[in-house]
Amino acid sequence: MDSSNTRRDATRRKLFEAAVTLIAEQGFSSTTVDEIAERAGVAKGTVYYNFASKNVLFEELLRHGIELLATSLQAAADEVTDRGGSRIDALDAMIWAGLDFISRYPALTQLYVAELWRTNRAWQSTLMVVRQRAITVVEDVLREAVAGEELSEEIDIPLTASALFGMVLVAALDWQSYQPDRSIDEVHAALSRLLQGRVTGRPA
Repeated sequence: MDSSNTRRDATRRKLFEAAVTLIAEQGFSSTTVDEIAERAGVAKGTVYYNFASKNVLFEELLRHGIELLATSLQAAADEVTDRGGSRIDALDAMIWAGLDFISRYPALTQLYVAELWRTNRAWQSTLMVVRQRAITVVEDVLREAVAGEELSEEIDIPLTASALFGMVLVAALDWQSYQPDRSIDEVHAALSRLLQGRVTGRPA
């Protein structure tokens, strides 16, 4: 990668970080391009050079954030399977990776959750696509677990994947907002027991 691409990527990261923080703090409509530029430490024209509009910036922000999450979940699952672990162990590792991601990017997570409940945004279709990107990673591991007879073939894979994704999302936000004194290991242990006891049908 040449230096110009490296600089552009660095600028886009700054804009992403500035935008997600501001939008999480005060909402999309109340956040201006001027504020995003100021928070990122760049000229207003730089925002439009990288993104055609605030809407485009937000859509790309969602894509970027969920891609980071999906990559993190996949890496956690791959690490477990590469060392011979079960698919259930891989799901457990994905729970930890999800909690870790949310603890590192709380503003992005809050923003994502807030937008899930809105129906009047131009990027609703984008939101559904990026959501599915993350859930597909979980679905793939569930399918492998069924194929390997670690889980019953009667399991509803799409619904179970969504439930696991939602469980981590809601538990992490509750942890960050109301129980910040807990460690990530404590939160993971609680969710792990749910996974072992409810999804697999056996005690942890």
